[in-house]
Amino acid sequence: MAKQYETVIGLEVHVELATKTKIFCGCSTAFGGEPNTHTCPVCTGMPGSLPVLNKQVLEYAIGVGLATNCDITRNCKFDRKNYFYPDNPQNYQISQLYLPICRNGYVEIETEEGSKKVGIHEIHMEEDAGKLVHDEWEDSSLVDFNRSGVPLIEIVSEPDMRSAEEVIAYLEKLRLIIQYLGASDCKLQEGSMRADVNLSVREVGAEKFGTRTEMKNLNSFKAIARAIEGERARQIDLIEDGKEVVQETRRWDDTKESSYAMRSKEDAQDYRYFPDPDLVPIIVSDELLESIRAKQPEFRTEKMARYKEEYDIPEYDIEIITASKRMADLFEETVAICKQPKKVSNWLMVETMRLLKEQDMDPEDIRFSPKNLAALIQMTEKKEINSSVAKEVFEVMFNEDVDPVTYVEEKGLKTVNDEGALRRTIEEIVAANPQSVEDYRNGKEKAIGFLVGQTMKAMKGKADPGMVNQILKELL
Repeated sequence: MAKQYETVIGLEVHVELATKTKIFCGCSTAFGGEPNTHTCPVCTGMPGSLPVLNKQVLEYAIGVGLATNCDITRNCKFDRKNYFYPDNPQNYQISQLYLPICRNGYVEIETEEGSKKVGIHEIHMEEDAGKLVHDEWEDSSLVDFNRSGVPLIEIVSEPDMRSAEEVIAYLEKLRLIIQYLGASDCKLQEGSMRADVNLSVREVGAEKFGTRTEMKNLNSFKAIARAIEGERARQIDLIEDGKEVVQETRRWDDTKESSYAMRSKEDAQDYRYFPDPDLVPIIVSDELLESIRAKQPEFRTEKMARYKEEYDIPEYDIEIITASKRMADLFEETVAICKQPKKVSNWLMVETMRLLKEQDMDPEDIRFSPKNLAALIQMTEKKEINSSVAKEVFEVMFNEDVDPVTYVEEKGLKTVNDEGALRRTIEEIVAANPQSVEDYRNGKEKAIGFLVGQTMKAMKGKADPGMVNQILKELL
């Protein structure tokens, strides 16, 4: 009988925090920028420069810890992790080994089997390294220190996950919590959220864990899921062939859908950690902890319950809208202006989702303002524009955030509410289409649709279909 295997997975997730400045200096953390323009003596590791902790980094880290049910380390410090690598200017990285800021937490995930707790071993603060840029022409490598010193938190899970589905659910849960906190935008493609996957397999029922490998270079949820399936299969094949799984770091190549060994971790590197002598220990006071606790936002679960009570919109809508912080904010702010929750929800669920999908965008990238969406809804409600014009205006608004009122004025898209003019046009259409009139009078209801269409065409789509229908019925 074939052996049954179980996959055991733990994650190390690095999240770049959304501070304006770096963790130990005042340089900008903005993404992009000419190489080495967001730098100073501290983040380029000049001798004699002294780091000073950015308080906002500590507050974000504690916020994430509270939201993931962690114990907050009230007395913690920074350590130096010593290793030589060209993008690491001091030849050490400032991190936290002995007393990380958060410990022993968990998040709850929903899977097809039901809900499950994934343990969080610890969360620590650290600085990011620079970036190596390989120059093919010169056959040399250049270093850009713009990213050096960008604040990170590393969230280390327990090996509690058993499938790619659970891993993705855990990552999505973390991403939502962190986005709701405003602590990071968590864009995998820009590297502000990165996950390393530690994976091993063992026979079902075995007590002991198998030998694990660590996979790096995963920059999308799809790549992570593929890498897990690929690595699981690779390890099972080795075991079935009687070979050993080697403990190593592997790099996933998503285009080839396979991984290759980067470096062996047989002799887990000795980083010679010791307390950083330039940084004072951090004492988290009761006041600081309470002020951060008081500032915690309303998270998705609470939001969903409130929407159900307050807005009377379908549960499906609530799920989609609250799955993105940007979408939820947009929804609430628009409703506050136009007091039409169902209408706002419809625009977000149908047209917004359609355009996001067409343009391959994230809800976080939505550009139009609540004020403009509310104005569009109000114009449609007052019948100043009809629904097809509204859709056309919305598309322009989605791409350029134009003011719909001005746009409709300038393009002359207002619905013609002049009953006299409309009646005259309809009379001409009726006179020109005796056959359709005949059909309608002979009980063919559909014939009126053709006449409505002709009228809308003559009015360049700027008539109220309801009014057209009413006048037609009178005349016929």
